[in-house]
Amino acid sequence: MHQKSVLISGAGIAGPTLAYWLKAAGFSPTLVESAPALRSGGYVIDFWGLGYDIAERMGLLDQINDVGYRVREMRIVGDGSRRLAGFGTDTFTELTGGRFVTLARSDLSRLLFATVKDRTETIFGDEIVDLRQQADCVEVRFRRAGLRRFDLLVGADGLHSAVRRLAFGPQTQFEKELGYAVAAFEARGYRPRDENVYIMYGQPGLMLGRFTKREDRTLFLFVFTSDRDALPSRLELQKAFLREKYRDAAWEVPRILDELERAPELYLDHVSQIRMGHWSKGRVALVGDAAFCVSLLAGQGSALAMISAFALAGELARAGGRHEEAFARYEALLRSYVEAKQRGAERFAGAFAPKTRWGLLFRNQVARALAFPGLAKLLIGRDIIDRLQLPDYDWAAAETAG
Repeated sequence: MHQKSVLISGAGIAGPTLAYWLKAAGFSPTLVESAPALRSGGYVIDFWGLGYDIAERMGLLDQINDVGYRVREMRIVGDGSRRLAGFGTDTFTELTGGRFVTLARSDLSRLLFATVKDRTETIFGDEIVDLRQQADCVEVRFRRAGLRRFDLLVGADGLHSAVRRLAFGPQTQFEKELGYAVAAFEARGYRPRDENVYIMYGQPGLMLGRFTKREDRTLFLFVFTSDRDALPSRLELQKAFLREKYRDAAWEVPRILDELERAPELYLDHVSQIRMGHWSKGRVALVGDAAFCVSLLAGQGSALAMISAFALAGELARAGGRHEEAFARYEALLRSYVEAKQRGAERFAGAFAPKTRWGLLFRNQVARALAFPGLAKLLIGRDIIDRLQLPDYDWAAAETAG
């Protein structure tokens, strides 16, 4: 095969991972990212399983562990900060064989991008506005850079994927909302600081979490029940919306809402999944959240993004660039695994913000049970332990085959 060109939309998690493994297989990837630079800040993720294994193959484990956090406790508190329930992370350490770390999603993205930034064309501050599939290429029109042609196009551009919209249709065809919304922001200098403890406070239908980060930063995460109505898009309206939602909450909520007023940026979105009949169409394929978002609350979106990127690159290598064959194998390999993760995420979403007082009491009882490794394995082991075996793709052979 000739050195096939692959345009990857999105430089978050899946995009740089895909570019890395495509390079290993002898392809010529190009990354395009609508943001002017890599995003910073943002929420933290728990990272384990096959995503952790892929990061190790990319030589990133030491750096990931350096920037990561070793959370020692998840603690649920009541109105007066009294501990109601919780568990230590020994539970997850045992279930994952110690291969578990919490880190900022933006830190993981930065480390992944560093593996390809000096050897992959990257276009920041631009986006795909139109695409046309031809017999031998995909014609892509960028908002700024005009028209270009690539052998293949991959959407790695998240829940609100532009590539998915242009190639497959509007998001409403594939989105399943889970009845919740999520918001997050960071503040500096907030007190108290509970190092390496994730603290959750809740009332029926809402939760507010607090996590202490380095450099005197604190991350706040809001999760609350939400209907399908559109969420406000302007920052001041988003802040007013959250103030109204949490106006009757106790604990540290009034002080946290005061911090919110000073926040220069805020993440706010519905908690959704993407469910598609196929993840590819002609010369266009999707990876990560663009193909099968399991929801932000599932805890494995970043790992699944890396897994799908690794598998897609591997199948393209194995098929010698024959994209129809590779896309079919990629989907056959991951479809049932991803669907199981989506079902688990649906079960798990309600644990963040149970809708009734009885639901809160039950959630707290489950959290107490998770303090016992045997019970934890019974309750959540199937959602934590990865059963999928990824193929051992022959990257060196693929690289020389071109």
